[in-house]
Amino acid sequence: MKSGHPKILHVITRMDQGGSAQNTLLSASGLAEKYDTVLAYGPTTESDMSPMEARATEEKLEEARARGVRTVILPRLYRSIRPKGDARCLWDMVALFLRERPALVHTHTSKAGLWGRVAARSARVPAIVHTPHGHVFHGHFSPRASRLFLAIERLSTPLCHHLVALTKGERDDMLRLRVCGPDKVSVIHSGVDTERFQNPGVSKAEARRALGLPKDALAVGYAGWLTPVKSPETLLSAMGRLMTGRDNLWLVMAGDGPLRGALEALARELGIADRVLFLGWRSDMPQVMAALDVFALPSLNEGMGRVVAEAMAAGLPVAASRTGGVPDLVGDGETGYLAPPGDALGLAAALARLLEDPEARLAMGARAREKSADYGTGSMLARLDALYSRLLFEIPENAGR
Repeated sequence: MKSGHPKILHVITRMDQGGSAQNTLLSASGLAEKYDTVLAYGPTTESDMSPMEARATEEKLEEARARGVRTVILPRLYRSIRPKGDARCLWDMVALFLRERPALVHTHTSKAGLWGRVAARSARVPAIVHTPHGHVFHGHFSPRASRLFLAIERLSTPLCHHLVALTKGERDDMLRLRVCGPDKVSVIHSGVDTERFQNPGVSKAEARRALGLPKDALAVGYAGWLTPVKSPETLLSAMGRLMTGRDNLWLVMAGDGPLRGALEALARELGIADRVLFLGWRSDMPQVMAALDVFALPSLNEGMGRVVAEAMAAGLPVAASRTGGVPDLVGDGETGYLAPPGDALGLAAALARLLEDPEARLAMGARAREKSADYGTGSMLARLDALYSRLLFEIPENAGR
């Protein structure tokens, strides 16, 4: 415990290599010198992580602990609905908050956000902040489940003092759907370590050699979960069209998930398997990005798309779905092109415009690199610190903590 430092306790359902978990970890570790920081999370067994992803996740947690973050595992905090377990988890959270007596609790993602806010109110935590981490009211779930999430969010928002949206689009969703008023939500982008991607430490030729790509390849890349909401099959279908007559066109897919086997089969069916690299989870993404010419993100929904900011920092133009917070990052015709989500033809057209015009591709990549500065870790942490400081100052209960 850091004497004299206000205590902030973060709660998230699971720690993995997903954007919400990495944002939460950065929020905790990035401000650990100023605040006495605790990070509580579930057992993450639902993530079905590969050994490589689990190892990368634990390494980042160790880095956070080395910076002063204390970690607590909540063994009954699962992402799925478990009535008996959820009731016990709620009590676990209340007990944790009563024991730690934080000045501020910051909850992350839907399940941890619901129970965390209820528990924080029950434990009389002075200040409560919640980050949904994305446009959770459409795209991620069935229409019925989305309506349920909206209803839950409207009911639980009064339990917290402030909401954090990752993008302007997400904030606009909250206001349009009457989740909260404009004074109760701030836009704080999910920060990425742009320096690592701007300076990967390898040349393009070296990066390509490491991946086994030909020197003269035109390489399109993707990084992220291989899950339905990311719609990686849309990208494969688009590439299947583009690779006809383009013998030097390659697709590099970093990440893993339940769709990997089906995607590998689809690549074989399309006749492009010999020019598609499935890398699995990688801890050297700056070097992987250095080998690419274009980045693609075909998601059906996306909170912000941290990986897009990383690709932009690497100087890559982006072809992506016009969904969620992506348009905040990708200026259509400026730093890349946007297509309707789930539209393989539209995505293929966006990619073709980038692949067929080297000068435009390089110019857009340069603009993307410049714009990526807005999404650096320093900017995010400064805005988050300002929010915490304001709430800690404004709420009388925090006096003396």
